[in-house]
Amino acid sequence: MLRATRLLRTCDGRESKTAVEEVSLSFDERHRRRIRMTTVSGKAFLLDLPKTRALADGDLLELEDGSLVRVAARPETVADICCEIPDGLTRIAWHLGNRHWPTQILAESLRIRHDHVLVDMVRGLGGEVTVREAPFQPEGGAYAGDHDH
Repeated sequence: MLRATRLLRTCDGRESKTAVEEVSLSFDERHRRRIRMTTVSGKAFLLDLPKTRALADGDLLELEDGSLVRVAARPETVADICCEIPDGLTRIAWHLGNRHWPTQILAESLRIRHDHVLVDMVRGLGGEVTVREAPFQPEGGAYAGDHDH
């Protein structure tokens, strides 16, 4: 079985390299060091990185034979949050952060994994919530230890 031992970040300017395979992973599945994976087309390989890494949508995994596998963020059930109240979105972000809840910051909204308790809290704070299936890539945090992305 081929091993993927090298991670090429999209922010490294390597987007021009062409992947021949793709692996579709949820947010939880994208935080790994060593695990057997299967591409969308059914090709099995072993992810075998020197240390645990948070894989991001668009990253490339280089296999021992030089071929590349593109990481794709699999859509999952998320709640997109917006707020018309002045400073409302900031207040909602504070409450989510206070609960250490993974949150993705979008241009004019926030995205969290769907959780009915938090959705009720957000609505109680004046937020508008849209539940949908979408890729989820929350902020890593200041102490995430993976600052090269």
